[in-house]
Amino acid sequence: MSRAAHRSSAHYLDIDGRPGFVASFGDEHDRVLVLIHTAGQSGLQWRDCIPGLVERGFRVVIPDLPGHGHSEEPIDGPCDDLGRYAEWVIAVIEALELVRPYVVGCSIGGKIALSIATTYSTKLAGAVCMAADAVNDGQNERSLRRNLEDSVSPSRTDRTYYGTIAAVGSAVPEAQALRIAARHRREDPQVALNDLIGWARHDIVDRLGDITCPVRLVVGDDDFWLDPASVQRTAAGIDGAECTVLHGIGHYPMEEVVDFDGLLAGWIDQLDLDTIGLKEVTS
Repeated sequence: MSRAAHRSSAHYLDIDGRPGFVASFGDEHDRVLVLIHTAGQSGLQWRDCIPGLVERGFRVVIPDLPGHGHSEEPIDGPCDDLGRYAEWVIAVIEALELVRPYVVGCSIGGKIALSIATTYSTKLAGAVCMAADAVNDGQNERSLRRNLEDSVSPSRTDRTYYGTIAAVGSAVPEAQALRIAARHRREDPQVALNDLIGWARHDIVDRLGDITCPVRLVVGDDDFWLDPASVQRTAAGIDGAECTVLHGIGHYPMEEVVDFDGLLAGWIDQLDLDTIGLKEVTS
């Protein structure tokens, strides 16, 4: 029996007075990856890469952010502050007593991972931030708030479905693109739109210098949500950070890239080498 087949658990954690759901896969003594999903989605986005990551010797911890998947929304309603999500993920890390995890996120999850690194670097092994930069460039909070009104967006599920197909990269087979779109269509639009408002507000440019753990930023060159140059500028603002541009990939690398587990494992191994280099410089 493979490691992936028999090492899994699920937890409901009481955080801020609400149950938060976290799934864990792999051996508790392995290197820990905390994987953070995109706007409106859940840990299901990481499903395809879990077995390969466990086989490669990682413990994979996947929370559903408040109001997503199996986690209840905050007491005061859907969250529109990515910094607040970052604090919640840190609370998960501490509740599970995870030692020097890597945080990996995509879209708002990538921005959340970046925010975590600005305040929690000394307790992280590193961060991989995909489809994310340090500041919003082009999203308008006012227009997003108008979309919270049903009369403005009568066909939200269709918009999400077709918008997701458009957000997927040109290298992704049609059948996989349709599968990703069908998965995204299940989101709660109130939660997802508040997530995007958080995306529009997010600006941590002046805190990038606080990041001391190894970081890799990743962007697809078919991602219409982001300008790769903005991601590269963010990487340039972090001491020692790397930036990877994925050809033919859009906004959801972990759902689009075949054998993504191997790609992510390679990035993590490189972060380990970067950590060794940092220790040598400071010793």
